[in-house]
Amino acid sequence: MTVRLVSGSVIELEGICPIEDAEPLLRHLLSAPHATVDWRACEQAHTAVIQILLAAGVPLRGPPAGAILRDHVEPLIATAAKKGE
Repeated sequence: MTVRLVSGSVIELEGICPIEDAEPLLRHLLSAPHATVDWRACEQAHTAVIQILLAAGVPLRGPPAGAILRDHVEPLIATAAKKGE
């Protein structure tokens, strides 16, 4: 599994996160709403995973390992988080 709750407050995304990781990510975020998502080891993520990160507005530890995530997705999530403040 590339999504795991490593403590009560940190959720790690690692490697390539397929669509099957969207539901466990959502479950972890619902059980720990103040969690931080550490995606420094994330190389790719399915759009369902990205949509959950966008909607959740949780803090992210990054940058992510993947160039597309780092260059295109991370700025979108940061912009969405600022709008939600």
